[in-house]
Amino acid sequence: MLPYEDLKPESKIFIYPGSRKFYPDELPEIKQALSKFCQEFEACDMTFKLLYDRFIVFIISADTSLNLDQHNDLVGFVQELEKQYNMVLLDKVNVCFKQGQYVQMKEIPDFKILIKNKGVSKKTIVFDHMVTTKYEFENFWEVAAADSWLSHFF
Repeated sequence: MLPYEDLKPESKIFIYPGSRKFYPDELPEIKQALSKFCQEFEACDMTFKLLYDRFIVFIISADTSLNLDQHNDLVGFVQELEKQYNMVLLDKVNVCFKQGQYVQMKEIPDFKILIKNKGVSKKTIVFDHMVTTKYEFENFWEVAAADSWLSHFF
């Protein structure tokens, strides 16, 4: 596994937002499974981050090309985690946002209701799971709602 700091800004990012936080007793075995997966992933230099106990982020070296079989293996591994922990990780359409110190996830219609009821604002920090590079991840993953694809809802 490569250290995150050693990966170039153009390294590829895959973000899987959890439909709930991982429970404290789940975290050690999830980290172990992620570490093992990254170490055994064939012909691919990669690492992972587990952020806010909710987001699994895979970072794949810019010097590595990910073929279709490898991408399918990655998605298959994430699907296994979904089954094992009874949660959703592959739904990137829902809105994840910060509410105080907590990260929440809402479906878009529910997020629109929060906007209408002033439960969130243009300054609310949201997560953009569609970033594709380490540079974008570091600079545009956590942004104010006004600076995201959700801005047209305000």
